[in-house]
Amino acid sequence: MKPTWDEKIFYTLNYMFLGLAALSCVLPLMHIISLSLSSYQAIVSGHVTLWPQGWTMEAYKALYTGTNIVKAFRNSIVITVVGVVLSMWFTIMAAYPLAKKYFYARRFFTLAIVFTMLFGTPLIPLFLIVKSLGLLDTYGAIWMPGLINAFNLLVLRTFFMNVPEELEEAARIDGCGEWRLLTRIILPLSLPVLATLTLFYGVGYWNSFLHVLIFINDSTRMNLAVMIQQMVASQSILQELNSVRPDDLQQMTPESIKAAGVIVLIVPMLIVYPFLQKYFVKGVMIGAIKG
Repeated sequence: MKPTWDEKIFYTLNYMFLGLAALSCVLPLMHIISLSLSSYQAIVSGHVTLWPQGWTMEAYKALYTGTNIVKAFRNSIVITVVGVVLSMWFTIMAAYPLAKKYFYARRFFTLAIVFTMLFGTPLIPLFLIVKSLGLLDTYGAIWMPGLINAFNLLVLRTFFMNVPEELEEAARIDGCGEWRLLTRIILPLSLPVLATLTLFYGVGYWNSFLHVLIFINDSTRMNLAVMIQQMVASQSILQELNSVRPDDLQQMTPESIKAAGVIVLIVPMLIVYPFLQKYFVKGVMIGAIKG
């Protein structure tokens, strides 16, 4: 069936709008990449737009030798990997019983979880709680407050509710208990939504900024997001670089150093996303079609 004129006009306008939205995201990223890879003369003269001029990796070398970016990168990986594992584990453990009709008071607990989505925790009480638990200057202060995201929990709960009851009954007839049913039957069927929630949690932990800034005072435990923010806000980034020769500093600009730091921050998520993107829409849609 051929589309009508109205549909053709709608599709054309829709594609134009989506194309402009895509360009508004891609063009700034290309400009930042160009700044990080361009020479001093090209940046100072203002010739750098969307393509590097006078290719050089000096900005990245300066980051590697003159800053603690390697340690900050390692801290971000630790925060993200451990945080995702903990959050996924507890989200699964909470969503599975809430999806069962025979779970006592599941409606009460579900409404209580939804209630938490309406009111966020004030920062001062959160800080006092973290301090009373002795979690200051530990990554536990990053993991514990956001261990379970209410939205992710509800999405996973809805997905578990959509698993056919006949499949569970057949597994129970074969002798499956709750634990084996979850690990052998339910979770393998839930890979799309699990991959989607893993991406959600991963991006959240990788970009953790406010909690790290507030709860972590030890500079050696700072993550990449906080370090890059401090670099971008610095007015004397070149003077703060350690183990970089003065002659090399004369061949770099603050803009190139800051741009290189931003690229180091966002590239890991850009690498991970394509591997999970095919599950993204499917996982969210399947987990949200039933209330």
